[in-house]
Amino acid sequence: MEKATCRIAFTGPESSGKTTHAVWLSSFLDLPYIPEYARTYLAEKSTYVQDDLDLMAIKQTELWPNTGFIADTEMHVFHIWSRVKYDHVSPAIISLLNEQQFDHYFLCAPDVPWEADPLRENPHNRQFLFDLYLESLKQFNRNFTILTGSIENRQELIKVKVYELLNQ
Repeated sequence: MEKATCRIAFTGPESSGKTTHAVWLSSFLDLPYIPEYARTYLAEKSTYVQDDLDLMAIKQTELWPNTGFIADTEMHVFHIWSRVKYDHVSPAIISLLNEQQFDHYFLCAPDVPWEADPLRENPHNRQFLFDLYLESLKQFNRNFTILTGSIENRQELIKVKVYELLNQ
């Protein structure tokens, strides 16, 4: 695989290091970083409903270029968010989840300290959410690596995995 076409996503529960690692890997590989659209969308709203998740998911995929990039979030996030908050996942999100194509996913474990943020809703069930992400990645037969431990340990693991991907 060539670096210019490499598509990598970070996923996992809130406050587990997705943004930290996505920004770092983007800089390390000199590939575009695609932020989480939901942050922009929700910063302007005091509440949201399930239909907003569909809109945010669609807008997120519209940000993804046709070349290589590093994604701070992806459709497993919307799938689990909708499932947990509304006990229902829309056909639109399921379709986007089935269609998305990443070369690799990094699943961030919730073994780093929680950092409060006005948009975060789940400080007490991060392990439960992690288990849902793990189940979802397996269900959809995704290639993934679990990231645990310190930032430095995680970044070393990311480097090893990305090197393997680029040298396949």
